[in-house]
Amino acid sequence: MPERFPLRALALCLPLLAAALLAGCSVSVNAFRDYDTPLREHVLSGSAREKILVLPVRGFIDLEPDQGLAARRPSVVQDAVAMLRKAEADPDVRALLIQVDSPGGTVVASDILYAEIMRLRAARELPAVTLMMTVAASGGYQAALAGDHIVAHASTVTGSIGTVFLRPDVSGLMGKIGVGAEVTRSGRHKDIGSPLRGSTPEERAIFQAMIDDMNGRFLALVAQRRGLDRKALDDVADARVLTATQAQALGLVDAVGTAHDALAQARALAGLPEQARVVVYRRRAMQDDTLYNPPLAAADAAPGLDLGLSHLLGVPRAGFYALWAPEYGAGPR
Repeated sequence: MPERFPLRALALCLPLLAAALLAGCSVSVNAFRDYDTPLREHVLSGSAREKILVLPVRGFIDLEPDQGLAARRPSVVQDAVAMLRKAEADPDVRALLIQVDSPGGTVVASDILYAEIMRLRAARELPAVTLMMTVAASGGYQAALAGDHIVAHASTVTGSIGTVFLRPDVSGLMGKIGVGAEVTRSGRHKDIGSPLRGSTPEERAIFQAMIDDMNGRFLALVAQRRGLDRKALDDVADARVLTATQAQALGLVDAVGTAHDALAQARALAGLPEQARVVVYRRRAMQDDTLYNPPLAAADAAPGLDLGLSHLLGVPRAGFYALWAPEYGAGPR
């Protein structure tokens, strides 16, 4: 999920920057990382020819890059697809470790991410293991489904298998400040979902039918990939969040373990030696790199200068989400 700009850091940094400018100092800030720099492979461990690629799926799953005043970050989907394309061209990549730490995202982006991982797997006949980190919920769980075997940390939060339509409603505020909107429409549902007015019962029914259709596809995918029967599927269809052990009992997770267990399973599925290289793709090197380091988007950005107002103020965008974000009842921050 995109980060909020830290207000305390803003309060501290701006006076210092202003003081430096008033004193005539030259201030050099490398705020714009070059995201056109090619991805490069970095070895985390191992020395054999065969490779296990760590594919990070971290944060809010979206198609749009995160744009701020002085920084930008590629979206999770942009990062992941670039890595998958690079892996497709490398015959030494023999397995994937899909590392998920995400509450989900938009329905379309979640669908695309899953489809792109599965496309690479089919093209290269690659086995894949999913490693769940802090959160692997909703669209994050959909990404996890791309693995043949799912390992969750003991304290992972997962589940939330569901879909929501979220829209801001500013009609009450507009009424308080005496501002209105005049809308001329070609049909009575043309402005459905407008934040300028409340929804009618008929419109709520239309949205519910759309949600049911989208979520039906999500549940069918869960049933197919995890082999769940009707009862097990009904148990998760209420979209509750689950602990790792609860998810394992329901068949959503194969094992509760650690990264070492997930890597061992990936080696076993692919028939790789113990010294198979574990690799990541980044646009710059990180000292003493491990798979717990942030993916390239977070590592290469300049978050201290990201003044994107939608993230600063926590304003959600209207749309359909496969997301667990209780602070909005459903929406992204």
